[in-house]
This record gives sequence, C-alpha cells and structure tokens, in this order.
Amino acid sequence: MILEDKSQLIDRINGALNEIRPFLEVDGGNVEVVDVTDEMTVQVRWLGNCENCSMSRMTMKAGIEQAIKSKLPEIQNVVALNGIA
Repeated sequence: MILEDKSQLIDRINGALNEIRPFLEVDGGNVEVVDVTDEMTVQVRWLGNCENCSMSRMTMKAGIEQAIKSKLPEIQNVVALNGIA
C-alpha cells in the first residue's frame, strides 16, 4: 500500500471512529489508529480507561469494528494491540 493511500485510509477510519469517540470519552477512554496492514487489518490502541475495561471486547466488536466496516467495507479485520480485547 502506498504511504499516501494509507494516510488517506487512516483519515477515513478516524472519520468513522469520530462518530463513536464521544461514547468512549464519557467513560474516560479513547482509541487511536496505529496502522493498516496490507491485508486491510486496522490496528488500534486503546487509550485511557478503555485499556483496562472489561467491556473492551464488546466495544471492539459492537462499536469500533462495526463503525469502521460500515464506512469502509474493504476493511477485513480490526485488532487491538493492547488492553483486554
């Protein structure tokens, strides 16, 4: 993947995540996009309270992954590099 294309893709992913970030921030957490692999896997890092939250696995599937895949169907997978999920 070309660096410029990856940058644009990450911008689009962040746009999708901006729709759910307010819900994470209410609980003192957030998520950041770390990278997108050539296999179209989005790597994220939990921030704040999300890192140690027992609900992070559910938040990943029902929130983060759904928000990203609904706007970017080319994304195959979303994984957290830290935290419980």
